[in-house]
Amino acid sequence: MVAVPMTDQHQRRVDVTPFVDLTRAEWSALRDRTPLPLTAAEVERLRGLGDVVDLDEVRDIYLPLSRLLNLYVGATSGLRGALNTFLGDAGNGHGAQAGTPFVIGVAGSVAVGKSTVARILQAVLARWPEHPRVELVTTDGFLLPKAELLRRGLMSRKGFPESYDRRALTRFVADVKSGKDEVTAPVYSHLIYDIVPDERLVVRRPDILIVEGLNVLQPALPGKDGLTRVGLADFFDFSVYVDARTEDIEQWYLTRFRKLRETAFQNPLSYFHKYTKVSEEEALEYGRMTWRTINLPNLQQNVLPTRGRATLVLRKGPDHKVRRLSLRKL
Repeated sequence: MVAVPMTDQHQRRVDVTPFVDLTRAEWSALRDRTPLPLTAAEVERLRGLGDVVDLDEVRDIYLPLSRLLNLYVGATSGLRGALNTFLGDAGNGHGAQAGTPFVIGVAGSVAVGKSTVARILQAVLARWPEHPRVELVTTDGFLLPKAELLRRGLMSRKGFPESYDRRALTRFVADVKSGKDEVTAPVYSHLIYDIVPDERLVVRRPDILIVEGLNVLQPALPGKDGLTRVGLADFFDFSVYVDARTEDIEQWYLTRFRKLRETAFQNPLSYFHKYTKVSEEEALEYGRMTWRTINLPNLQQNVLPTRGRATLVLRKGPDHKVRRLSLRKL
């Protein structure tokens, strides 16, 4: 047998990945001539507590993303037309499709800024004339009521997958995706830390639905019969995972907790009002404990493992700015 010499090319390890990795500058250049649709005041209203999103971030990150999503929406409509052409007359009795909402999932850790991502995405997408009706729903509304969490012993696992009514959440998105005229969802209050009784969010045939939450990219779990059911992410046409180093997210969480203690927690109706009655250090120690015992384990066990299922990963630096992006190949 003749030995084949190892060349440099053979020696190099080839990383096979389903993603295209892009720097911020490379991504920003892809916005083409997409106009900036938001003012500085609008961005200020949309960003979350502790987040630092500005017009530069909107221009560099969200305009290319809105352009990409507009192309995806158009391509999905074209595929739907191709399927209906294929089905022809047979499709009349076998599911010929009218236009249905394009569904986007936004996932990531507590305090990583996914709510801000979802709100700004909603605002920029609604400026496109092809799809002006863009609705945003957070999965907080599908948390089990506080009384039920207490009954099941799950208050210390709030935010973990088992603390949600996953069946109701999946049914809600399925109903919107199927084109129902009107679908409702429960409403969650961060003030009282619970579902608001007798209040519903109404969604009426949007062009685009954005679903934001910790665990939206989790795969479906097998039922008691061992068969895998349809999961929430099965209804997504596109998904975004907001990523950052764990140490940075922890610092953002504690900074936000401190700011909430100075603002929203001051309301006597706030579930966390008691932390305004102790020293700042005592309150922050509670925040650190909550991070260590609830948010960090949930991130490591449930949220982070779903990152590879996203269509697009936004990777933030310590300053909350998106530094790199990974876009799934087709």
